[in-house]
Amino acid sequence: MKRSLSTSTVPTGKALAFGLGMMLLVSACDDTKTSQTTENSPPPAALVQAPDFNADSAYAFVEAQVAFGPRVPNTPAHRQCGDYLVNYMRGIGWEVQEQNFEATAWDETVLNGRNIISTLNPQANKRILLMAHWDTRPYADQDSVRQREPIEGANDGGSGVAVLMEVARVLQASNLPQNLGVDIIFTDAEDYGQPESERDGAGKQDTWCLGAQHWAKNPHRKGFYYGILLDMVGAEGAQFARDEISMQAAPSVVDRVWKIGTQLGYSSYFSYQTASGLLDEHYYVNRIARIPMIDIIQYDPVHDDYFYEHWHTHEDTLEHINRETLKAVGQTLLQTLFQEAGPVGA
Repeated sequence: MKRSLSTSTVPTGKALAFGLGMMLLVSACDDTKTSQTTENSPPPAALVQAPDFNADSAYAFVEAQVAFGPRVPNTPAHRQCGDYLVNYMRGIGWEVQEQNFEATAWDETVLNGRNIISTLNPQANKRILLMAHWDTRPYADQDSVRQREPIEGANDGGSGVAVLMEVARVLQASNLPQNLGVDIIFTDAEDYGQPESERDGAGKQDTWCLGAQHWAKNPHRKGFYYGILLDMVGAEGAQFARDEISMQAAPSVVDRVWKIGTQLGYSSYFSYQTASGLLDEHYYVNRIARIPMIDIIQYDPVHDDYFYEHWHTHEDTLEHINRETLKAVGQTLLQTLFQEAGPVGA
């Protein structure tokens, strides 16, 4: 990820496109019927029993990805990590398909992309979509040194995938009720966007989130109830603000997830501050596929840095991954899914 789509900081053309996109999202996406998320909204529902999320396991999954090196498309490390993810998801019993695609990057490089799609309870009509990107940034363009070299991407690329890998393992082992289906997509070529230093004016459009854009135009199935995107969810002390796109497209989902996080004792992570719209994969899933999707992403709307402090630098390494943060996100996600399924045996 990306950058802010705040109309106060982006060029006029981008701001206009964002405004038009937001109107489309408001009119098309949130069919879950709940509108505003305020202090006066109804009290949260009682929590059903949900299995435990193992933070040590999730941490090990970050470590395994990082061990391949930077996962930049068209590199051996990228191919090897993709094979690892496919074999893992199949090995724990999920149905897996690969969506291979070619995408032209901002610099005309042809990327061989690979979206990895896993399905649990394929017969269920009520389905939740979970997403995280597994590629890493080919440039450390936010660093002061070696800016044209790739980054490790432990948090931005590794953490979201690791949380979903552990969620997938727990769901399979815990016999998620058959009335709820879950699809997990590890998207590719998310972080190959045009660097700011290479932009002329507004820059080229839609150079980020290429795998999500491809999937949104070519979904493996339709009819998702809603979606949740994870991005940069592993740093110590992370705060997840409610971004504008999520709040416009799926306010009821934001409300549900943030309340569950608070009920579980993770209020220090799930901030009720609202952030400007973020150009992340949920933007394209909402706009193109018309699936109400929210983004759980570390973002500080108060300070100038906005994102994770080591975002797109060579310091985005394993040493900055925090088990407590992984636990907060993973447990909240599991609880959300079991709330949707209802009590076991009900």
